Amino acid sequence: MSTVLLIARRYLFARKSHQLVNLVSWVSVAGVAVGTFGLIVVLSVFNGFGSLVLSLYDTFDPDIRIEAPGGRPFIADSTQRRILLNDPDVASVAPVLDQLALLRYRDQQMVVTLRGVDEKYFNTTGVASAVKYGSAVLQEGSSNHIIPGSFIAYKLGLRIDDPFHRVEVIMPKRGADLQASTLDPSAAFSEERLNASGVFEIQQDFDSKYALVPLRFMRQISGRDREITAYEVKLRTGADSDVVRERLATAMGEDFSVQDRLMQHAFLYKILKGEKLAVYLILGFILVIAAFNLFGTLSMLILEKKRDIRILQSMGADWNLTRRVFLIEGLLISLAGTLAGLTIGAIVCQLQGTFGFITLGQGQGFVTEAYPVRMMASDFLLVFLIATAIGFIASFLVSQTLVRRLSDPHLVNHQV
Repeated sequence: MSTVLLIARRYLFARKSHQLVNLVSWVSVAGVAVGTFGLIVVLSVFNGFGSLVLSLYDTFDPDIRIEAPGGRPFIADSTQRRILLNDPDVASVAPVLDQLALLRYRDQQMVVTLRGVDEKYFNTTGVASAVKYGSAVLQEGSSNHIIPGSFIAYKLGLRIDDPFHRVEVIMPKRGADLQASTLDPSAAFSEERLNASGVFEIQQDFDSKYALVPLRFMRQISGRDREITAYEVKLRTGADSDVVRERLATAMGEDFSVQDRLMQHAFLYKILKGEKLAVYLILGFILVIAAFNLFGTLSMLILEKKRDIRILQSMGADWNLTRRVFLIEGLLISLAGTLAGLTIGAIVCQLQGTFGFITLGQGQGFVTEAYPVRMMASDFLLVFLIATAIGFIASFLVSQTLVRRLSDPHLVNHQV
């Protein structure tokens, strides 16, 4: 193998008798490098966008969410809370109560999901860090406040701490008398007024749907004194969410659905995985096309080295040794291009992640100004294996076919 490698390396780096063959060899290396570079950069940018989207969801969603099947409200009791707080991997637990409500501010109104939360909520999720305007305060003594999403605030034309106008919260009364409400529709609804202390901004799915209020206020206006919609759980650093989820699911029983982040948005994760697979397949064709350069390079090189092949055969080399020479030659070209592409791709991605020199444009409202990147070792390994496999197949086919033909004594004698 050392002799085969020595000859193959010399064929790659030594000057060819025809300058065109030398040029095509390096064009083939560049072709593999460009394909590998493009694949690793696109995958890293895709990972960056995927991580950015998931981080936005993670800001609003807890590590683990526990709710009744169908998301219906259930009675919260001390036993449930004790089970959760006694788990060694649970850092905090926040009960939440969701219900549709009509918000009205001046002459604008909008139906939203009102979420009642207690003082533990901001320690359990990252919503407090997403309050861009005002402050993350829901209670001040006996006063209650509301924190809507940015899209809700925009549609209502809301001004924070407006001394003249407050947000009206209108919600159907639980167990209201339908006959009485036909005569007096206001009897079927509860109405309260709150000051807006802040506005959170995460992404449109949440900004256009939710408004936060204190849990005690929510229970008062909805008439659900002891009911909640879910427990939101924050895990301690380093805890294995899969293990904790299974443990809590066993402890809480079959009456509850226990979901980690992946299960809360399973469809989104499936979409991201499916899109990444499509990226692999589409960009993998770039490497296949680059392999055609390798076909041409090896074919030209083998034809140029016909005389060397005959000399090797006269010295006792069989066609299998000669085939391995050009197989290794093709692998060297493929490896050189692959390593160069991976190295340049890693450098470009690192520079983009550090300086963000390629931006998304001049438009406003982007979550991030520059293309996000996230390099993953698994992508580098998979791209390396794919590029190497394509190079091996191309080299094997060319060396197997042409070298055997040139090693045929009938063809050699005819050419002589």
